[in-house]
Amino acid sequence: MEEAGRNSQSTLDVRNLAPRERHPLIFQSFLSLTPGGAFILVNDHDPKPLHYQFQAEHAASFTWEYLEQGPEVWRVKIGKK
Repeated sequence: MEEAGRNSQSTLDVRNLAPRERHPLIFQSFLSLTPGGAFILVNDHDPKPLHYQFQAEHAASFTWEYLEQGPEVWRVKIGKK
């Protein structure tokens, strides 16, 4: 977790979780956001399938911004509109 402050965001690092645990935790984190909120997802691969799932299930209510794109670490800012 980053320092508390007006512009701080939590970080969700899923690299050490079993693959089957990742998406449920990520969506739980997204659903707990207030509108305008965001978190930083840290992953060990490009989370493109996750992006497709967000498009299918939350098309009008999420934002997605790559902050780092590999080759070993991907960081994505996921927000709620």
